Amino acid sequence: MLLPHFTALGAGPMVLMLHGAGGNFRSFAPQVERLAHAGFKAVAWDMPGYGHSVPVEPYGLKGLALSAIALIEALQAQGPVHLVGHGLGGMVAQELIMRRPDLVSRLVLLGSTSGPDSGWQADAAAQAPRLDALLGGDMRQLAQTLIDEQVGPLALAEGVQLAKFCMGQASPVIYRHALQAQAAFERHAALAHIHVPTLLITGEHDRLAPGATIERMATQIQGSRWVQMPGVGHWPQLEAPEAFEALLLDFLSEPTRHWTH
Repeated sequence: MLLPHFTALGAGPMVLMLHGAGGNFRSFAPQVERLAHAGFKAVAWDMPGYGHSVPVEPYGLKGLALSAIALIEALQAQGPVHLVGHGLGGMVAQELIMRRPDLVSRLVLLGSTSGPDSGWQADAAAQAPRLDALLGGDMRQLAQTLIDEQVGPLALAEGVQLAKFCMGQASPVIYRHALQAQAAFERHAALAHIHVPTLLITGEHDRLAPGATIERMATQIQGSRWVQMPGVGHWPQLEAPEAFEALLLDFLSEPTRHWTH
């Protein structure tokens, strides 16, 4: 298996950040620098099919998870890694931990869900005609309007621009596959088998991963908890990077005993 493209900075416990369907490795650009400064090895990948990473075939959660597993093993992390997954990346993280729980120390699911009680199916249906209408397959057209619909009223302007840039770089073919994978994802029954400290985060205005869904997931994952960030939507790490980083670093620094029943 060809390893996906990634960026890495810092030394210490490894934090692997998995972007969503509309992102790439730059979707976690603020966090790579902040985590490295805090004493972690921060790694952000280009999901297969994004950036310089070769697509997996058939395109789905199994292949994406196996690619992430191969990356972790190739980087020879010293001990289990901390996983941070946004949107589709959070679904990859769930699939990965089901297959290789030994590789994961802590789990952060950001604007990501485990089943149909979310907005992914409606979102995939709504975006299909907009993808069909793209002139020359230029994702920048879609990014300019869609990101504005996905963020909250308090979103940092620079973060919104970065989100638009990331989505504008995506392949419309792969993006369509990613939307379909999100819409079909169903891992609700598997949540009870997650036995690592888990933090679930969503934005107050995230229609794709609404608070009620995130709360339901938290009741299924032993010892987990959830946070709803005010004023932001589906891209908390870019809309409110400092607030998100504070939550993330607090979580990564907490003793494990605080996360067990």
